[in-house]
Amino acid sequence: MTATTTRDSEFTEFVATHSGSLRHVARLLSGGSDAAEDLLQDALLKTWLHWKRIEPRTAWAYTRRVMVNLATDRWRRRRYEPVVAEVGDWRPDAGAAAAFGAADDRSFIVDQLAHLSARERAIVVLRYYADLPEAEVADHVGVSVGTVKSTCSRALGRLRSRNDAAEATRSQP
Repeated sequence: MTATTTRDSEFTEFVATHSGSLRHVARLLSGGSDAAEDLLQDALLKTWLHWKRIEPRTAWAYTRRVMVNLATDRWRRRRYEPVVAEVGDWRPDAGAAAAFGAADDRSFIVDQLAHLSARERAIVVLRYYADLPEAEVADHVGVSVGTVKSTCSRALGRLRSRNDAAEATRSQP
């Protein structure tokens, strides 16, 4: 087997193994499924181009870091254009609500994350979805640990206040 064939098979195995979790991180970072697919494909392309320098055990973290950087770059280019999550107008009937509760919760979370800035979203996703320690999040995002703590605190505060407003709206007749 040649070096190129080995490289191809290692990358193919990496994508097959981690595409689901990477797709979920991309969706959380971008706020929508179409933007997430673009983000993931761009990140995988960059990962592929540097594959010979990446250790297989760190490939997931490398790709995740690339996604954070790409999401930040896209946010900076658009600057003040809001990210809108693709939630849709369809809601299950009251009898089916229990069966679809988890999906509704995921849609609600993605929608709420879409209202954060790219940096806030990246920090919250890496800290609480990827369950990374503050030091690793700081390394991935390229900020200090103190900035991670303060940004995370502000972002969670904004999410809580948006959640409280959403709860108040839901409870009204």
